[in-house]
Amino acid sequence: QVQLVESGGGLVQPGGSLRLSCAASGSIISIYHKSWYRQAPGKQRELVVLITSNGRIQYAESVKGRFTISRDNAKNTVYLQMNSLKPEDKAVYYCNVGVVTTWGSAGYDSWGQGTQVTVSS
Repeated sequence: QVQLVESGGGLVQPGGSLRLSCAASGSIISIYHKSWYRQAPGKQRELVVLITSNGRIQYAESVKGRFTISRDNAKNTVYLQMNSLKPEDKAVYYCNVGVVTTWGSAGYDSWGQGTQVTVSS
């Protein structure tokens, strides 16, 4: 039912910027928590930033001050603005949101397919 489509990834030089988008579609009643994860080859998937269902924003220390999460509720879209990118930011980035798709049901996690971010000179 629910699909999350990430876009905006690509190749950028160190110090450059990218903006990732995560568009949700389908029979969505509401979106609760919103988050971005990333995973580099051979490493565990890590949380980049989270907006809790209460609106609290939590950034990983490694991206604090460089990345910014935002959302457009009318479009059911979450964004990740990434500035001052470093080679260690190279990873596949995944969107993760809590959604409600059926009236009377609790929210559940939905994941995007991932978008590749490569930072290299």
